[in-house]
Amino acid sequence: MPVQLQESSIEEASAQFWEQMLSMKLYPMSTHDFYLGSGHLLGSVSLTGAWSGRVEIRMDERLSREATAAMLMQATEDVTEADALDAAKEITNMLAGVIKSSLPRPSAMTVPEARVVNECYCSAMRNLHSVAVAFRHDSGEMIVSVLMQGGTGDPAGKDSSRSC
Repeated sequence: MPVQLQESSIEEASAQFWEQMLSMKLYPMSTHDFYLGSGHLLGSVSLTGAWSGRVEIRMDERLSREATAAMLMQATEDVTEADALDAAKEITNMLAGVIKSSLPRPSAMTVPEARVVNECYCSAMRNLHSVAVAFRHDSGEMIVSVLMQGGTGDPAGKDSSRSC
């Protein structure tokens, strides 16, 4: 069964969180040839139940620091890597929770994880087993991907990035 989720659901979930919680406006952009360099943050949660898969949020370092500073109400230069990882987990949890409501039910969501990725990331185009929406902000770029278990990109819960 293919992912039955529209890009608009991801756009709405992202706008709701970024604008209401962080007072930051993100603009959708093309996922074609989307690229993040080494050092970007990856937040992820797994979903199991009527729909099984994974939601990933990837942000470049500048955007993650800006978002973290907004969440913690502190200066960007005071943001530590640990702060940014905690913020990435929270952003992932909030966005995945909203996205989950658009997927078949019932389903359970794992505790979010986050890490700094030391490889580059090139997005995959939408197919029957995934959907992704990329965003830009003056501080950087991010991508939100919903990956169906057993589909292209994340068949065994592994990192969905591919060689650039």
